[in-house]
Parts: sequence; structure tokens; C-alpha cells
Amino acid sequence: MSDAAATDRGAERAVRVEHDGGVAVVTIDRPAALNALSASVLEELAEAFDGLVEAGSAVRGVLLVGAGGRAFVAGADIRALASLSPEDASALARRGHRAAAAIEALAAPVIACVDGFALGGGLELALACDVIYATDASSFGQPEVRLGLIPGFGGTVRLPRAVGIARAKELIYSGRRIGVDEAVASGLVARRFADREALLDGARATIAEIAANSPTAVGLAKRVLVAATGQTTEVATELEVAGFEDAFRTADMREGVAAFLEKREPHFGD
Repeated sequence: MSDAAATDRGAERAVRVEHDGGVAVVTIDRPAALNALSASVLEELAEAFDGLVEAGSAVRGVLLVGAGGRAFVAGADIRALASLSPEDASALARRGHRAAAAIEALAAPVIACVDGFALGGGLELALACDVIYATDASSFGQPEVRLGLIPGFGGTVRLPRAVGIARAKELIYSGRRIGVDEAVASGLVARRFADREALLDGARATIAEIAANSPTAVGLAKRVLVAATGQTTEVATELEVAGFEDAFRTADMREGVAAFLEKREPHFGD
């Protein structure tokens, strides 16, 4: 959360949503502030993903990016943090969790395209996405303890899921920053790329590969993965069984099985 407070830019929108076919690109556009997550930016992010949820199957995948080339999300107006009351801080944290929940509620996969810093709230935002891709110039960390704070937008919840509890404790307690090599080795980053252009091309290629599959099945898989993570084996397996059962109620399941038996390509969503 240490990177979450920054001065708002009045009525100017800081989050842009652009559509290219079935791919939506959500851009946090505050390069002068290294795309810091103010309260209004978090609200805009939640609204943007709520809108994508409403768009339904027209959205087959989302790329979440930061403008400017220096940061995904990093940096903060520390003075703004210093002025928050405990109640204000709680409200800000809830906005952060609301934005993360909106990302997880989208049935389509979301790829965090990190080019530069992903620190504090930036890393927490990336962790809410399905996959993190990053350039060689990227770095990651939860530096909140260096400000006398703790992560407030889900870092204590999602970072252990991504890298394991021991590594997460080390990173959160120390506040140290790691580069892309360690991020890939720890499982935090799924794929690395030389530069921003290669990163976006690679992310689009992954979305295209996913889009060839049943969007209903992908959405069901995401629903189960989000809900089951962190649950006991007993609870998680029941969630999977429920999702498996739901798949059998869909036209996509019938089409996919029929296409396999008939040795043809499936036509999902027809």
C-alpha cells in the first residue's frame, strides 16, 4: 500500500480502456507520478474492470499496463500518506481490495504487463491479475515496512500464493526489491521479455492462444482457481467438482466434445 497514495489530477481520467478486437488494454496513465495508485485511480480501475465484466464474452483477454516506460506502478506521495487518519487509511485499503476483486471477477484472463517498477501497491495490483509478464528492466518489491506500514491491497494474501509463504515473509519483512531474474525463478513472473514491444506482443500472443479455447471453460477455470486458492484441499476439491459440473451444462462443452469425436475444429460461442 505504500505506493498507493498520490495527489489526484482533478477531473482528468487516469485509467484508459482501449479495445482491439477481443483484447482490452487497460492503461494506468500517470507517468509523471510513476502511475501511483491514488484513491481516485483505484476507483477508476474498479470501474474499468466492472465495465469489462458487463461486456461479457466480447472481451477475450485483458492487458494491464502502466504508461511512460519507467514503471508499471511505483512511487508515492509520501506526504499524502502522512496526512491520512487511520480511518482514511482503512478506506484507501478497501478501495485497493475493491480494484483487485474487480480484476478477479472478470471471466477473461488478465495479464499484468510490467515494464519497470512494480512496487508496493503496484506489485499487489499485478498479483491480482492472472499472469505477470515482465521486461528485463522490471523490478518488484513490497517496501511498506520501510515506511512503518504493511501491504494493504492484498500483498500479505496474494504474494504467499505466488511465491510461497517463506519467500513472501522474507520479501515483506525485509522490504527489499528483486529483479526480473529472481522474480522468474520464484514463480512470481511467468515470462520475461527483452523490452516493452516484445512484452506486449508476447502477451497478445498468449491471449490469442487462450481465445482459441472455450471462453466459458476459461471463465469457469478462473472462477475455481480464484476461489480455491488458499482453501483446504476438501473445500478446494468441492469447488472444482462444482465447476466441472457447471461445464457440463454449457453449449461449449457439447461442441468441444462433438468436434473432438468428429475430428474437426470446434466453434465455440456459435
